This record gives sequence, structure tokens and C-alpha cells, in this order.
Amino acid sequence: MIPIEEAAGSSDDEFSGVDMEIIQESHQCGEDRDIKDILMRKYSGYLSSLKQKFSKKKKKGKLPNEARQTLLDWWNNHYKWPYPTEADKIALAESTGLDQKQINNWFINQRKRHWKPSENMQFAIMDSLNGSFYVDD
Repeated sequence: MIPIEEAAGSSDDEFSGVDMEIIQESHQCGEDRDIKDILMRKYSGYLSSLKQKFSKKKKKGKLPNEARQTLLDWWNNHYKWPYPTEADKIALAESTGLDQKQINNWFINQRKRHWKPSENMQFAIMDSLNGSFYVDD
């Protein structure tokens, strides 16, 4: 059998150059870690506030008061049938600065929370539905 040193074909002197490179790299990594630790201690508060700011989802909450008032005015003027047309929604979006999706959601929520069709309207809707199924001969 051939000894391991001879099989490798190199002496201890040749390994020392490689070993020095590894030592220098690990020393450099250690310095990098030290610098990183110093920077993290110094700027951790600032970095965490930036992280929070960028990780937050779109702000949820109340619509601006002026926009709400404009929508409420439209609602009060059309209380009997509070379903704005597409043209109404576009006009409301332009006047309030809101997206059409926000306007749609506001009206959906408003109708669910605050609107009950009158009995006459409910009967009229039922009659129109029934009339479409039956044909008089």
C-alpha cells in the first residue's frame, strides 16, 4: 500500500498555502461579521422602522371625510334605489378621488348596513319575477 502523503503527491509545505487561504477567508468572514454586528447595533432601530414601513399592507381604514360626505349625499338623494350606474360611479370616483372599487365596496356595505327596500318595492320585485315565469294565454 502507498502512504496517504505519497498518494496525494504533495508535501506539508504545499498544504500550508491552501491552509493560509482558508484561514484568511475565515478571518475575513469574522471581520465581516464584526462589521455587520456593529452596523446592526448602530442602525437597528432605523432598519426595523423601515422594515415595518415596507412590510405593512395597504392602509385600511375610514375613507376621507369629504369623500364620505359626497357618497352620503348621493345615497340620500337616491335612497329608494341606491344602485349607482356606471356613469354615476365614474363621476363619484372623479369627485371624491377614490377608486371605483372603493366606491363599489362603500355602496355594498352601505346597502347591507343601512338600506331596506320598502314592502311595496319587495312586492314589485316579486311580481316582476313571477310574471317572467308565467305567460297568460
